[in-house]
Amino acid sequence: MAVTAEAVKSLRERTGAGMMECKKALVETNGDLDAAAELMRKAGLAKADKKASRIAAEGVVVIERSADAKRAAIVEVNCETDFVAREQDFQNFAANVAKVALAHAPADLEALSALSMETGASIDEARRVLIAKIGENISVRRFAILDAPAVTGAYLHGSRIGALVAMKSGDEAVAKDIAMHVAAINPARVSAAEVPADEVAKERSIFVEQAKGDPKTAGKPQEIVDKIIEGKIRKWLGEITLLGQPFVKDDKQTVEQYLKKAGGEVLAIIRYEVGAGIEKKQEDFAAEVMKQVRGQ
Repeated sequence: MAVTAEAVKSLRERTGAGMMECKKALVETNGDLDAAAELMRKAGLAKADKKASRIAAEGVVVIERSADAKRAAIVEVNCETDFVAREQDFQNFAANVAKVALAHAPADLEALSALSMETGASIDEARRVLIAKIGENISVRRFAILDAPAVTGAYLHGSRIGALVAMKSGDEAVAKDIAMHVAAINPARVSAAEVPADEVAKERSIFVEQAKGDPKTAGKPQEIVDKIIEGKIRKWLGEITLLGQPFVKDDKQTVEQYLKKAGGEVLAIIRYEVGAGIEKKQEDFAAEVMKQVRGQ
């Protein structure tokens, strides 16, 4: 029976095991997911099985840059609690993942997970060993690599928010300033030109509907209403784009104005925040303690 990529993916998510181990188990069990998971448990390959379904929304963001600062990697590694996020073994693992990502620039998470660390074990193998040791679900959630003609800028706010900037021109001080701004203000794009047309159209339609019910625009010529709407679009674009935002270190000028004075040009930005977009489970701590006391 042919083993599909989807089946391998499902078994990996369920067991936390490596791709080749999952594929081998599926081949041996004729594609039966339950049987494959059981086979891997018996072989000691699925130590993360019970923990894989737990929500891992805590963790760290780690940044690693090349010696010439022209390439940088940013990685988010998740765990279940902030206590483990502060644990040294967990932080060391995350730092090593970032180093491997920077060194090899893999195409995706699957390729990254298969790469070897200094110990010789793959990232995925090291992750599963750490799960067995710590007792929490751990995942490498995402990573990105930035290359820059001039320099990359990096900024970490503690270990929960990280930002990278690729500069076409400008020095390291300017790059760090921009990375700090990105971490603090979280612009969606570098410039208005990068905002997709459908997003602009959607926002325009909202402003059009607002204008219809606004007494201030009632009875005004359509060309005047159109100008008001376009003014709102420009303001919105300024608010969501890096170049249009007031500079975090001097709000009397925009980032674009700051860059012109500093001789810098930004090519790309990336911002990671731990747990962003993950639906966290609301725990009742008192109830959890009572469960433990009662032995439930």
